[in-house]
Amino acid sequence: MNDMTQTPEMLIAAMCARARAAGAILAQASDEQKVRALMLAAQALREATPAICAANARDMENAAANGLSPAMLDRLRLDEARIESTAAGVEQVARLTNPLGEIIEETVRPNGMTLQRVRVPLGTIGIIYESRPNVTADAAALCLRAGNAAILRGGSEAVESNRAIHAAMAQGIGSAGLPVDAVQLVPTTDRAAVGALLRAAGMIDLIVPRGGKSLVARVQEEARVPVLAHLDGINHSYVHSSADPDMARALVVNAKMRRTGICGATETVLIDTGFPDAASIVKALIEAGCAVRGDAAVCALDPRVSPASDEDWDTEYLDAIVSIAMVDGLDDALAHIAAHASHHTDAIIAEDAPAAERFLNAVDSAIVMWNASTQFADGGEFGLGAEIGISTGRLHARGPVALEGLTTYKWVVRGTGQTRP
Repeated sequence: MNDMTQTPEMLIAAMCARARAAGAILAQASDEQKVRALMLAAQALREATPAICAANARDMENAAANGLSPAMLDRLRLDEARIESTAAGVEQVARLTNPLGEIIEETVRPNGMTLQRVRVPLGTIGIIYESRPNVTADAAALCLRAGNAAILRGGSEAVESNRAIHAAMAQGIGSAGLPVDAVQLVPTTDRAAVGALLRAAGMIDLIVPRGGKSLVARVQEEARVPVLAHLDGINHSYVHSSADPDMARALVVNAKMRRTGICGATETVLIDTGFPDAASIVKALIEAGCAVRGDAAVCALDPRVSPASDEDWDTEYLDAIVSIAMVDGLDDALAHIAAHASHHTDAIIAEDAPAAERFLNAVDSAIVMWNASTQFADGGEFGLGAEIGISTGRLHARGPVALEGLTTYKWVVRGTGQTRP
């Protein structure tokens, strides 16, 4: 049956069937073979750099014509350095410790039976993502190394880039003797294909959405399979009264401005009323090109600050915009974060160790930091290799999800003829 007559449901079902078959082969493949596949894929990415850049240029032209924001264009943009970074990330995943087969726990029952919990692949994973074409390589590498088949559905704005990257990854996988169907890219930009993926109960074992709030909300609302996701990255950097002023300025500017379009960017800065140099932080942000929206106390510090609305405290800007509030001590900061955070990443800048430890223990987020930029909220920076996403939920995996987060376990029982009385 040709693609013109295939419904999205038929397309996804066929891809899932191929993924299941490929996954069965992956489960029996040696780790050495998977490592070789990833190293060859990284090599193929480097060799395909001109083709990937050309494809990305077409995507960038179309995206600019369609009015994508500067932050979204930054997410989409590829150049030689970013492709090299992507290839290096694939190699880093190849060098990570193999999680499969790990004996998580082993016990011997009074009757002599030995019980083990052993780490195994999850199965077939669907990844739905927007803008960032590097996710194509990151997700493929992580899924394959953890023994999972992957079905990737990238955003229409990155269609050409995704196809070029996927072709290089498939080349490496095939060259190592593994099935290329282990990593498949949904060939259509029809949004109905997303719905078909979300309804593929019994065929997809996990869905991972990476994108804007509307995408993730749709996935969580419509999915008939388990979802690993976060809705927002409404991250806070709290400048405690004991913070070193120079460190505070540097960390806040980096946390907001290094890359404004990533989910680890700080969106709200809280400054303790006891901190002696609040105006310099506001000034540093403005001079770095950031628009500042503040409460009344912050507006009084600099005439260039715009009054913040109620909505600002609950907004993930993903742009050179920040909201700033003055807070009266640690308790006030904790209350603000509890009311407005998205449980992604929150940081305290402080020299007072007991206050910092209390913050780390009290804030209910997937990642909490002390004297570090929230821009470090990234699997690669955590030494996990490329991440498949950051989970703000409380089940299965939390924070950057990499190899271990893409596995589950099974019980292995060994007996010597025991019967149950």
